[in-house]
Amino acid sequence: MITLHWVYAVAGAMFAAFALLGAGDRTNPRRWTTSAFWALLALSMWGGDRLGDLGNGVLLLGLVALAGLGGMGRGQSALPDALRRDRADRMGNRLFVIALIIPATALIGTFVFKQAPDWVDGKQATLIALALGVLIASVVGCLWLRASPLEPLQQGRRLMDSVGWAAILPQMLASLGAVFALAGVGDVVGQIVSMAIPQGSLLGAVIAYGLGMALFTMVMGNAFAAFPVMTAAIGLPLLIRTYDGDPAVVCAIGMLAGFCGTLMTPMAANFNLVPAALLDLRDKHGVIKRQVGTAVPLLVVNILLIYWLAFP
Repeated sequence: MITLHWVYAVAGAMFAAFALLGAGDRTNPRRWTTSAFWALLALSMWGGDRLGDLGNGVLLLGLVALAGLGGMGRGQSALPDALRRDRADRMGNRLFVIALIIPATALIGTFVFKQAPDWVDGKQATLIALALGVLIASVVGCLWLRASPLEPLQQGRRLMDSVGWAAILPQMLASLGAVFALAGVGDVVGQIVSMAIPQGSLLGAVIAYGLGMALFTMVMGNAFAAFPVMTAAIGLPLLIRTYDGDPAVVCAIGMLAGFCGTLMTPMAANFNLVPAALLDLRDKHGVIKRQVGTAVPLLVVNILLIYWLAFP
């Protein structure tokens, strides 16, 4: 049976390739430490469940040391600009077909794989289909553009080197959210919020949940980190158990409310600070300032949608 372990194996192989290719990039002044960073990440994908808590903790400290001490660098692109312009001019918007293969495969695979429980783990059907879509898109891109099989890996490595340590920030913040939930932070937040919400006010509970998701996301930097805390504090005990809200609606739209917070915080470095750095913007918070005007109305809409749709 194909399980999530296969997805981790593919991801580990990708990061291992980044490490090997990066070690040979002499244009990167920090090629060895950058390569070591991706190699450690590959090790975590391949053997994280075997390393144990202590082993994973030491591995994480190694990643932090490499990133914190300025060990991440980037080299020059191995793909000539003339070739990239030629492909863009020749293929035009048809290049987006390669990118669209990934979500299309994820969508179709989610439904198909659930019908084959003996072959694919139905609980992880979406992630498995997503990984398959990446592989299919890579093969199609190489065949269509007549590119070397190493080219997707080289360009992926170049992009990851440009993003640097922030590329794994969502994974780390999601883990932090799980730690907070296990530590009982959600219960403490729930007690504080319950004191502020008027007794018996459904709308007040919905507003507290939506705003809490956005604000906690701004603090944590990621909605995946805020979700277990705020759902344990307000979503489950109040909206779902007390007021009989639809769990699917509460959780799904609650995540969207959290994403509104992602648009408004520098803590979401991979979304808001990295693009500014890659585009050489003078104002490093320019991306956030542009997004606030969209994030606030969306947050209001999401809160109203929870109130209208989750409760019969």
